[in-house]
Amino acid sequence: MLSQADKVSQHYAASRSVSASREKSLAPLVALIGCDGAGKTAISNELAAQLNQIRPTQTFYLGLGSGDLGRRIGTIPLTGPALEKLLTGKAKKTRSKGEKIPGPLTALVVYGFSLLRYRRFLKMQNARRHGVAVITDRYPQTEIPAFYDGPGLSAGRPGSRFVAALARSELRLYEKMAAVKPNLVIKLDVDPQTALSRKPDHDLATLTAKVAATQKLTFGGAPIVTIDARPSYDQVKAEVTRLCRPLVLGTS
Repeated sequence: MLSQADKVSQHYAASRSVSASREKSLAPLVALIGCDGAGKTAISNELAAQLNQIRPTQTFYLGLGSGDLGRRIGTIPLTGPALEKLLTGKAKKTRSKGEKIPGPLTALVVYGFSLLRYRRFLKMQNARRHGVAVITDRYPQTEIPAFYDGPGLSAGRPGSRFVAALARSELRLYEKMAAVKPNLVIKLDVDPQTALSRKPDHDLATLTAKVAATQKLTFGGAPIVTIDARPSYDQVKAEVTRLCRPLVLGTS
């Protein structure tokens, strides 16, 4: 007769087996990452549309979108530039290690953006369960806090129990997302000057930091291929297609 411990052990082993089986049944997942201006968005959209003609394929944006939102706010007549400057300052403090997060409202906004990202992530996983191959524009990670798709509340100092609780909750969301390893991560490598020439409304210092971060991220040991994204768009897209097509179509 099995002891209680043996029964628990068998149940755990069975659960792991079911979980592993479900993971194997998921459709392929390819993540495109890189600094702004590397071509992630355009390539992921075009490639997904192209491959979708052969098998169900969809692109998912897994960034926050907060940077683009701030820049759009800055274009509002009269009040826009001042409001953008205020929001940028609060965001910078939130991302700075050791700096106090500027109050519960700021923390709630950051947490809200993370919830929206997590919602898109769950939609992506659901699509994969239904046989849809996925190509993502960006991918969440936990290696670099408060930067480059990392948890936004994990670098700054909470300042209150409420903000600390939000930070812990947000980190758990990112840990869940980062635990799902893409079948392939494609790093689009571009130098800061080239990135700035393609995104002249961006900050050079931030682009430089993102280029450095691109090289450091490991995504939990997922397969990674780095592509030189400085050549023409068509050249870079052709190389990404060469890597993605066999995996997505199951011909590799």
